[in-house]
Amino acid sequence: MISGRNSPDYSYGIQNPHDDIQETGKAVINIWNERVNIALDQFDFLRTAILIRNVNSLEFTLFEEETPKYIANEFEWKINKRGNFEGFSRTTGKHKFTWQPHGSQFTVKYTVPASSTRFQIKRPPILDFEQTMDQIGFEDSWVSIKS
Repeated sequence: MISGRNSPDYSYGIQNPHDDIQETGKAVINIWNERVNIALDQFDFLRTAILIRNVNSLEFTLFEEETPKYIANEFEWKINKRGNFEGFSRTTGKHKFTWQPHGSQFTVKYTVPASSTRFQIKRPPILDFEQTMDQIGFEDSWVSIKS
């Protein structure tokens, strides 16, 4: 899942994120957590629905989870070969986050649960435009062009 505009410069005044990658990683997580807090100020609970899709085969996987806040100190940050920051769980060593300094894009990695709903949609036939318009009883008066 991607959360855009997680900017440690804007939010924390960190102008060079590479000076202290651990501090930058904490700032990125804190930006996420603050966004969750803002949502929870408005709503009693917050869930994230994730839809994974294959547009070629029209196969989909859907699951939802409670939207978590993360404890910043539980993650260690490393720089990958593309210059992006990757956050790993200090407990499991599992890769959980990627942050891209050039666009401030923050990605949270989820494990797809076995209980996810998996489905496929059959591609419908192409409809004949004129026949469909006749079937719904379309009239030109439904649309007015404003100049």
